[in-house]
Amino acid sequence: MISHSHTAAAAAPAGSVRRREWRVVPMLLPYLWEFRGRVAVALVFLVAAKLANVGVPLVLKEIVDALDPTRAALLLPLALLVAYGALRLSTTLFAELRDVVFVRVTQRAIRRIALTVFRHLHNLSLRFHLERQTGGVSRDIERGTRGISTLLSYMLFSIIPVLLEFGLVALVLFAKFDWRFAAITFTAVAIYLVFTFAITEWRMEIRRQANELDSRANTRAIDSLLNYETVKYFNNENYEAQRYDENLQKYESAAVKNEASLGLLNIGQSCIIAVAVTLLMILAAQGVVDRTLTLGDLVLINGLLIQLYIPLNFLGMVYREIKQALIDMDRMFRLLEENREIEDRPEAFALPAGSATIRFDRVDFNYDPQRRILHDVSFEVPAGSKIAVVGHSGSGKSTLARLLYRFYDVSGGAIFINGIDIRELRQAGLRAAIGIVPQDTVLFNDSIRYNIHYGRTDAAPEEVIEAARAAHIHDFIASLPDGYEARVGERGLKLSGGEKQRVAIARAILKNPQILIFDEATSALDSKTEQAIQAELDQVAQGRTTLVIAHRLSTVMDADQILVMDHGRITERGTHQALLERDGAYAQMWALQQQEEAVPERAPAAAV
Repeated sequence: MISHSHTAAAAAPAGSVRRREWRVVPMLLPYLWEFRGRVAVALVFLVAAKLANVGVPLVLKEIVDALDPTRAALLLPLALLVAYGALRLSTTLFAELRDVVFVRVTQRAIRRIALTVFRHLHNLSLRFHLERQTGGVSRDIERGTRGISTLLSYMLFSIIPVLLEFGLVALVLFAKFDWRFAAITFTAVAIYLVFTFAITEWRMEIRRQANELDSRANTRAIDSLLNYETVKYFNNENYEAQRYDENLQKYESAAVKNEASLGLLNIGQSCIIAVAVTLLMILAAQGVVDRTLTLGDLVLINGLLIQLYIPLNFLGMVYREIKQALIDMDRMFRLLEENREIEDRPEAFALPAGSATIRFDRVDFNYDPQRRILHDVSFEVPAGSKIAVVGHSGSGKSTLARLLYRFYDVSGGAIFINGIDIRELRQAGLRAAIGIVPQDTVLFNDSIRYNIHYGRTDAAPEEVIEAARAAHIHDFIASLPDGYEARVGERGLKLSGGEKQRVAIARAILKNPQILIFDEATSALDSKTEQAIQAELDQVAQGRTTLVIAHRLSTVMDADQILVMDHGRITERGTHQALLERDGAYAQMWALQQQEEAVPERAPAAAV
């Protein structure tokens, strides 16, 4: 999805892209207004620094004139020298004070916006997260938050100071010299600005392409590293390196082009400044020769122009960085524009406490309009009962759990809990009432304690241990050198499939929900461990409404009702015994699994 929006942005006309970029500026105003006192003080320090800066060549002129032998000065201008030193110090002092005062504004804005984007990403539907490119999204957020700092700093502390200094220099030139000095200065500045902005706009497209390629290379690298084991299984290290290098190669070309265009910009700027300074110095030198100007005036003009052109020299870089910051922020804010596919209705309410009856009523669902997943699915899970769903892979079993969690909304029909359409409920309350042990358990790269505690973050340490005991994993954890503080690695890779599954079971037990979903909950366990945990799961499920999605039919023999799914439809339903007597699809599946268990070497159990 991210890549689609990037493509769309690239295809958009340059003018509309520019308008999109500048729209982020008003979004920052509330953060500036919140700290308006600090912003005002920072601006006072900024003005003071610039006044001191322009004062330096004025005092230097007086010092040179006072020391000029032709004017017969006999005394050392000590007061002027002290004033010169004080102004030099003040320039740096006020600039640093300005930064110290303003840093809180910048950091608070970064913090607030980054948190807003983070929350929004968690509120987006599962569809977005299945399609996203994690590396690219993380880069967009990282660059976007950095762009906030760049934009605030440069807009306030580079653009405003340059304008202020230009105004002060113009004032001095008009007051002390004839019109030719001001005319040359203004003309040179105008040419300089037009040249800088024109070249920088051209360079921005190169930079935009470089960023796109950088994100693509980063996404490629992260995706490859996340699938480290798969790469190793198929001996594809060189293939992955080659694909990564293809992206790096394109980025290298764009980066070289970017640097070459920077050289062109700098040379052009230097030429404009050099011509202007030369003309002004010729005029000033002529004035000294004609005795209409003093040596101090010559020094003053030189000093003023140097102080004016030094910040102008950085204007291309400043403009480029501001534009880049706007682009980066726009990419980040575009994440905020991703529609929340599943939203709470304004009148949504919390699910009432107590037992829960689930009812699927003529539910249709499709991820894509071309591919229907569920067809007219209807069943009821009475409060406190256990319903099992079995079927071949791809029959739509796990989709039932995703719909119950409301990761997606149904395409047709409705899902009810205690007679309430779940679309009428607040998502947070709905999900708080459901506990799940998923088939593919992914853990946080943290301690085992953290991963179990995640089930209910306000649980006491003793409750975490109790949940681990109930999931038959406490003894294993206690045997580890670091015990509950042992880290599980990225996505839980340091644990076996069975150990990860038991951590997930402990996490669900700790949550203590009204509704339990076991989605192939014991699929990664060997038969012996499965039997032990199955007994625990049955105990945990007592009194709770339980939906079991299973592959091994032996784990659902005691279910109150078993639903057999095939290609998104319920083809059979009934108790274990009734379905065997019916001698249909369920009976065939049962016979096949009994045959496999009788020949264990053909279906070895997963290692724990």
